[in-house]
Amino acid sequence: MDKIIVTPLKQIHNPKGDVYHAMKKSDNGFEGFGEAYFSTINKDEIKGWKKHTQMTLNLIVPVGEIEFVVFDDESKEFFSIKLSQNNYNRLTVKPNVWMAFRGLGEYNILLNLASIEHEPSESINMEFEDIAYEW
Repeated sequence: MDKIIVTPLKQIHNPKGDVYHAMKKSDNGFEGFGEAYFSTINKDEIKGWKKHTQMTLNLIVPVGEIEFVVFDDESKEFFSIKLSQNNYNRLTVKPNVWMAFRGLGEYNILLNLASIEHEPSESINMEFEDIAYEW
């Protein structure tokens, strides 16, 4: 899917505490900086479907495990990936695809490094049942 980039990220282990890389402005997928925020999702809960019309998302899961599903309604393709400390990657999602995500761990946190500031009018929500995906 051409609106998705998966980038392996470095974890630097240190006996006093580890370092988890997130993003540099020279990285593929960096489309500018609007805001950064953390979001939690409970185990077995699903958030979505949402489509951003302008924002590029850069999603990282430093705690827990989250399954992300992206649906391109033009090509009718699905893309899914599970991100966690053990699969430490950044998922870049460009505008104009639908996304939903599910908490898999007991406690799950994602970081979004968004290309623009949150603007409610640039996103569209759809009822969960409107896109058939077998979770």
